[in-house]
Amino acid sequence: MQITGMYWGAKLLKYVDFPTSEVLGPEASAEQIKDLISRKGEVFIKPMFKGGVGKKGKAGLLGRAKDLSTAMQEKSRLYFAEHFHNNTHSKAEGVTFEGAVPSDYEIYFSITDSTEYRAPMITLTHHGGMEIEELSPEQIARIPFDPLTGLKGFVISNALRKIGAPKELVSPLVQNLPKLWDLFHNYGMTTLELNPIRMQSNKKGRLLPVACDFKCAFDGDDPNSARLGLPEDLDTSSYSDFEQEVNQLRTYQGQSDVFVINEAGSITAMTFGGGANALVTELLGDSATISSDFGGNPPYAKMHDISRIVYKHWLEQSNVLFIIGGKANNTDIYETFRAMADALRDYFNQNGPMPLYVVIGRGGPNLIRGMGYMKDTLDSLGLPYQMFGHDSAMSEVVNYSQAADEWMKNGGREIVAKNMGIS
Repeated sequence: MQITGMYWGAKLLKYVDFPTSEVLGPEASAEQIKDLISRKGEVFIKPMFKGGVGKKGKAGLLGRAKDLSTAMQEKSRLYFAEHFHNNTHSKAEGVTFEGAVPSDYEIYFSITDSTEYRAPMITLTHHGGMEIEELSPEQIARIPFDPLTGLKGFVISNALRKIGAPKELVSPLVQNLPKLWDLFHNYGMTTLELNPIRMQSNKKGRLLPVACDFKCAFDGDDPNSARLGLPEDLDTSSYSDFEQEVNQLRTYQGQSDVFVINEAGSITAMTFGGGANALVTELLGDSATISSDFGGNPPYAKMHDISRIVYKHWLEQSNVLFIIGGKANNTDIYETFRAMADALRDYFNQNGPMPLYVVIGRGGPNLIRGMGYMKDTLDSLGLPYQMFGHDSAMSEVVNYSQAADEWMKNGGREIVAKNMGIS
């Protein structure tokens, strides 16, 4: 589950007493909006999207008003705004009104789980309020830290000194940013981002960090997120039927994380492991139908159900079924391959034969036995295939699947169909 925006972000940040901008929801009355404008001088009007939706500002989906009339006009414009980003279409369900926070400084801060360091990592810069990718490396501090000791003030202090932040920022950020670790760590988050945090002067002239935008993502298998009391449908409105079917299979054993990349894609990649998922999704681009992670040693029954759902939604349009993962430590390759092969046989029995190229790259326990079972199944179905072991570079296996897709598009599909006896 992902959350963006201050409507829910402000509620979550209150759990750790982190200061936030003043926010009114779509139910706010004209009098409440007028009062907020009179006290803050200006309000920002932002559409509310369920789930994680980026690049709203660049798409013009941000209003600002210094009077009630303008605020209501912007509300009308943005209340049901539509946004297309990363091949995903989203529709707003209301707006928020956020009081302006005057400031000379804008801070970017995030906590994420780093696969590189196998530890949580902070990203911090005093050049916030913009896309982090647009900043040069020397302007950004990326520092991993020990989750056993947590995020301490000296980690923040060292990060700010590393990027040459103004001295007046150090103390208020050192005092307040470590609070965010409690929210991240105790409630099952995988990402927490505030951009910008605006440094507001209080009556004594001391700076106070105020969160003005919020983004977070939760581990769907961590029950601690339930303690926040968030609505169950907060992040489900944009799920496709396919995503909802797979999400219902989530259990304590084995991942079942999917996201639709391109509904018109031609390579369906069933990946195992977060590293494989990131690499495959990036390299396949728009050719991929879905992004997925099915690792974590799923049992036969769960893997069979997952495969059945994937095949039902995507196999008919796919040129390539791509089964890929790194060298597993504890995932039983034979069990997962047996489940996937049986589900493929069931699909052909129910829907008839269809031209398809199968590419497999995997390593781990019972690999040879699993590949043998898959080979027997694919031979019996008359499908062409290519298998790679753990000693093959994953990027090269991805390249092979792309080449197979191109071959299928340029006459290969007809050749496979002819060999299978399909008219």
